[in-house]
Amino acid sequence: QVELKESGGGVVQAGASLRLSCVASGLASAPVALGWFRQAPGNSREFVAAILWKEGHTYDADSVRGRFTISGDTARIATYLSMNRLKLEDTAVYFCALRTRQWTRISVRATGDWDFWGQGTQVTVSS
Repeated sequence: QVELKESGGGVVQAGASLRLSCVASGLASAPVALGWFRQAPGNSREFVAAILWKEGHTYDADSVRGRFTISGDTARIATYLSMNRLKLEDTAVYFCALRTRQWTRISVRATGDWDFWGQGTQVTVSS
């Protein structure tokens, strides 16, 4: 069965950098897309970034643009989220998501359009 495993979270000071990793296993073929969402206490799950696997096209949220970069490793079916100049408001549990179905209309920001989720990795930014 499909499994996503995130790693790389931790506690860092504001202005620091982290790189999150997500490795997928159990897939019979390449995914259509991989993405990252985050959820802070009391908040709903929020879109962060996504990558269309075949095309290599990326998307990101306004709140992280210019600071976060998503990338992929097609040989491993892995995605990475490079986070720079972290802010206090970036504190959240970060979840990896994967879509296996082809898009009829690309809607990477909707949680319901993703097929599999990891367990999450905690990122805490302190002052």
